[in-house]
Amino acid sequence: MKPNRLNRFSLLCSLIYYLIVCCPPTLTAQQQPREVVRILAVGNSFSDDGVEYLDELAKAAGIRLIVGNLYIGGCSLERHWENVSKGLPAYDYRKNCEGVQSNTPKTSLLSALQDEPWDYITVQQVSQNSGLYDTYYPFMPSLLQYLRTHATNPGVRFAIHQVWAYACDSNHSGFANYDNDQSRMYREIVKTVNRVSRKEHIPIVIPSGTAIQTGRNLMGDRMTRDGFHLDYGLGRYIAACTWYETFFGPVEGNPFHPESVSPREAALGQRIAHTALQHPDEPGVLK
Repeated sequence: MKPNRLNRFSLLCSLIYYLIVCCPPTLTAQQQPREVVRILAVGNSFSDDGVEYLDELAKAAGIRLIVGNLYIGGCSLERHWENVSKGLPAYDYRKNCEGVQSNTPKTSLLSALQDEPWDYITVQQVSQNSGLYDTYYPFMPSLLQYLRTHATNPGVRFAIHQVWAYACDSNHSGFANYDNDQSRMYREIVKTVNRVSRKEHIPIVIPSGTAIQTGRNLMGDRMTRDGFHLDYGLGRYIAACTWYETFFGPVEGNPFHPESVSPREAALGQRIAHTALQHPDEPGVLK
């Protein structure tokens, strides 16, 4: 091969190598690797109810999601803070990693907190105290400060879960805090959660209570399985739709629904969740 041809050939080979190795082709939006969203609930059985179907809704929308729930049944903010201050391995750490579920018993809050670089951390008061402002203090600010200090993601955002009132015929002993009046319990929860979120600068409220109350107004007081925990079908589905829309935007049109929820009920549940996000402080009127 003549020298000038050899030089051109070498130059061409170098250019091809550069284009392949140094300048890989730009991916389209559809081809870009999707980032994982991570949500940790510092909660109890009511956060368990809220996130039960969240991963399926996310998967149906093409969203990669990791959800963790620090679970103790009936856990109050006071008990969360006691667990933190004493370093107690007191939780079931229930984790759903893109559809793969696990449960690690005897886990400390710190261990779960540092297990993932959580994008969102949710907090809530135990249901019977959720409408009683004084029960949030002094525990809420201390807990939030601990979470902010030890979270591994410096951009983590916080949310507070507005839980639901009990069924009208609930026999839960804590219902007496509200004179066994569902409407009063609901109103007190909304007022108190809003007050706490403002005081503690929590930017996100998950209005599950409003969504469930709207559902009751439309379909009757049939949302719970025992008078306070949500039923395994529509109740949990409405709550999950509310969590979904809080973090990911409109849920309407999402194709997922559990077998126990009909397509018609699912569409209504999604509309209820959307309405709750539009009007989080009062039961909505669907149009």
